[in-house]
Amino acid sequence: MITEATPRQCALELEALPSRIQQVRRIVAAQLRYWRLEPLLDNTLLGITELLANVHRHAQPDKKCQVELTFASGWLTVAVTDSDPRLPRVREFEPLATCGRGLAMVVSMSDSWGTEAVSDGGKVVWFTLRAEAPGTGRPPVGRRPRGDAPGSRRHGLRTGPRAPAEAGTEARTGAGEETGTGAGDRSGVTPV
Repeated sequence: MITEATPRQCALELEALPSRIQQVRRIVAAQLRYWRLEPLLDNTLLGITELLANVHRHAQPDKKCQVELTFASGWLTVAVTDSDPRLPRVREFEPLATCGRGLAMVVSMSDSWGTEAVSDGGKVVWFTLRAEAPGTGRPPVGRRPRGDAPGSRRHGLRTGPRAPAEAGTEARTGAGEETGTGAGDRSGVTPV
């Protein structure tokens, strides 16, 4: 089990251009190696790449964003914040579709994920990865470093009895079973 009493954090600000995305991948890989989280490299880099590609493709009015890594209590949380208030959502897609699968990949490879509106009119999209043996704990569902925001959604593993979702949130299990007030499945993403 990999745990620490003090959370570790790393934040990067960038414009989500293809050349910058590659640079961020290299920086994040070096940071995870420094934190001795090599087992999380592949999924973290995949998730960051997909979230930054969504910013590049969909965010308005600009492509500026922030990537934040937080490692605490055996969990790595990766968050990408941008200035576009439109929250992405998982959507269905055709089996041979060549786009629209990015968030679905993040959902499938992470232990929990979510979206939140932020007070300045933007949003944050985040996911968590466990840095220890699966089944020995619970993901930090409801990351919420900026407080609950209207229109936010959160998703995660359900390890206990069904609990009602908080008002204005959406929660699901890692296996696709709905546990909150949201709807939909894990098959794709609708960029909104």
